[in-house]
Order: sequence, then structure tokens, then C-alpha cells
Amino acid sequence: MNGLIMAAQLLLALTILVGLHEFGHFLFARIFKIRVNKFYIFFDFLFPLPNVLNFSLWKKKVGDTEYGLGWFPLGGYVDIAGMVDETKDASQLSAEPQPWEFRSKPAWQRLFVMLGGIIVNVILGMMIYTGVKYVWGDTDYAKEELNKSGIFAYPVAEKIGLQTGDKIIKINGSDYKYFSDITAAIVKENTTFTIEREGKTFDVYVPNELIDDVAKKKMFITPLFEFDILNVMKGSPAEESGLRAGDKVISLNGEPVKYYQLFTPKLRTYAGKKVELGILRDGTELTIQPTVSADSTIGFTMNPLLKVTKSEFTFGEAVVEGSKEALSIIPQQINGFSRIFKGHISPQNALTGPVGLAQMFSPQWDWEKFWILTGMLSMALAFMNALPIPALDGGHVVMLIYEMIAGKAPSEKFMERTQQVGTFILLALMLYVLFNDTVKLF
Repeated sequence: MNGLIMAAQLLLALTILVGLHEFGHFLFARIFKIRVNKFYIFFDFLFPLPNVLNFSLWKKKVGDTEYGLGWFPLGGYVDIAGMVDETKDASQLSAEPQPWEFRSKPAWQRLFVMLGGIIVNVILGMMIYTGVKYVWGDTDYAKEELNKSGIFAYPVAEKIGLQTGDKIIKINGSDYKYFSDITAAIVKENTTFTIEREGKTFDVYVPNELIDDVAKKKMFITPLFEFDILNVMKGSPAEESGLRAGDKVISLNGEPVKYYQLFTPKLRTYAGKKVELGILRDGTELTIQPTVSADSTIGFTMNPLLKVTKSEFTFGEAVVEGSKEALSIIPQQINGFSRIFKGHISPQNALTGPVGLAQMFSPQWDWEKFWILTGMLSMALAFMNALPIPALDGGHVVMLIYEMIAGKAPSEKFMERTQQVGTFILLALMLYVLFNDTVKLF
């Protein structure tokens, strides 16, 4: 059930993003009086074979344009008259160009049509982040709160010399404000943390290649926190043993317990066995004896006892902060590709397919996280479409810039061939990420 909820959120996000991306092309085509034959969410053919399994789930013709919902759930498209794309080849454009066709328009107008999807995705990303800031604000752990107990170091962090309980004092010699500043620094190159441990201060260098381990293992560091019981699940060992919301676990089989991240590994060692939990309830110490389930849980959700800093924004502030955060994703994408080429991170760990994307969404429907991820994907989609690969918008833009500089357009046959090459590259990349997703699942 959780997997279906995550998949549904991804499908909704992509439908919104692709639909509005294609609307960007549609809008600029209409502005310049170019005829649009089709506007489809999903493909009404077996992509990338435009003449195979041609049927739609729904369609309606309004004026010159057929609007529809395709059966092949992979993106969508607009069929712009007089343009070589994934829906047609050069042989279909052998007739004399008509005034309402794409190929008859000046290069600068065609450039705007090709940039339309990217422009809309960037605007959409900024609008989504603005809305998230305005409705939900920002939540984070301040440096002062984080350094009360320090960090919990996962094996990847321990590999470079960090330890649980370390307090991060500075990043690259400068002060910082929030925990998110630390996580952002991890993905940058040549990062150094200044650490306080047992009254001593020293530097820990983050190797550039560590990003590959972080991408593979996912977890690096988290704030170390105490906890109490938020909810007890019905019919669980926790409920049967008498655990209640508000209780604070203080020991496990006589061994003191303070932090959640240290409690759960210890609990895993007792899977299938009865344990003795010391708890604090309304100032009184009690003992309960739940049986740990086969999956190493006893059936409760915890409440982290770590103060969260919440920032709220006026609408004007939300526009500024939301736009800034949305636009920051572009240099992050550039940095990610740069680090792949530098060998800091392997492609299989850097590239994510549909399964990996679905797993980023919450297993319960969470609108805040949904919109944050949708905004991020909108900016990533804008960046990916801007890459100078034939069949992507960026490939068409390169050809149009060439035409504007050279004073003549490449032949339609050449455009058809580059489109075929680009489609092959995209399909190969798609198969690679699908295979990569499958390998990660197992």
C-alpha cells in the first residue's frame, strides 16, 4: 500500500510537470500563430515509434488542436505543425511550408517556442517553492540546538573520522546557522568541518569522493536526540506490555538509554526476544517487558526531544526565499554533473529512475513534501531539457542558435537524423536508470 501511495504521488507530480512543460511550448506557438495539431498528456503511441499502437484514452478536438490523454504513461507531447520531433520525420514535411507552420517562422520566434517548456518549468518551480514557504514556512535545527548533544555519525561519516557526539563548530572556517547548512556542504567540493570533541577542537576534511558513498548509503549524519513515545500502535507488543504515549525510555535490559539513534541498534539485537524496558512516566520509573518483533520493532512512533526552529514568511518574503531556493537547484544540478565527469560520484549512484524517484515521496500522503519534491523536479526537468542533446529542447535551441549565427537552417533531413540520435541516447539512458533502479531494489 505504501508503495502505491508513493507511486501515485510521483505520477501526479510528473503529470503536472509534463503537462505544464508542454503547455509552455503550446503557449508560445499560439502567441506566434503557429498551428498545434495535438496536445497530449502521455503518449498515444508506443514511444518512440509514432506509428505503433496509436490510440488514446480520451481526446477532444477544439479548433485546430486535438487535446488528449495517451495510454503510454511516459511524459507527453505537443505536435507543432511544421516541426521535426518525436511524432514525425522529415518525409512528412516535404510539402511547401505554410505560413502557420513552425518552419515558416523567424528563428527568434522558433527559439521562444523551444524554450517555452523550460521557461514554464522554471516559473512553476519558483511558484511552488514560494507557496511552500508561505503556507508551511521553514523548519530546521539551529546550530545551538544541534550542538547540545552533537551529531549521530553513520558508518560513512565514521569513515572520514567523525564520531557520534561530535559538535560541528564551523564549515570551511566559517560559522553556520542550521543543520541544513551541514548537509548542503557535504555535496560541495573541498569541504572541511571544524569539530569539537571532548573539549578539543580539530578539522575533519571531507574527501570529494565521499559523495559517492553518501549517494549509495543515503545516510551520513543526523542530529543526535533524546526521545519519548509519541504514539503506541494498537495490538503491538508495546501496547500489550503497557507502554503509553508520553513515556520516556531510559534503559534496555538494565543498560541506560538516552538517544534514539543508539536505542534502535540495540533493540535489533533482540529480535524475537522479550526485553526489559525501563521507562519514566510522570516522574516515576517503571519496568515493562515487551517482545521485540521479527522486524526488530515493538510498535511505537517516537517524538524527538530536539527543539525545531520554525521560520514563517510574509507573501513578499516567501516570493524572495522561494525563488532563491528554486533557482539554487540549477547550480546544484550543474555541480552534480561536474562531479560525475570528475569521477567523484559514479553515474549509477548519481542518476535516479522512476523507482528511486517514487521512493523519495512519503509512504503516507504528505502535501508539504509532495510540493517540495514537485518543485525540485520542475527545476530538474528544466535543467535536463536545456541540455544540448538532440530530441531535447536544448538540442533544438543549439540548432536555432546555429541558424541565427550562420544565416541558414540545417536541412530537415539533418534535423531528422539528429532527432533519431537524440531519441536513441534518451532511450539508452532510460534503460540504464531502469536497470539501475532494479539493481538497487535487490
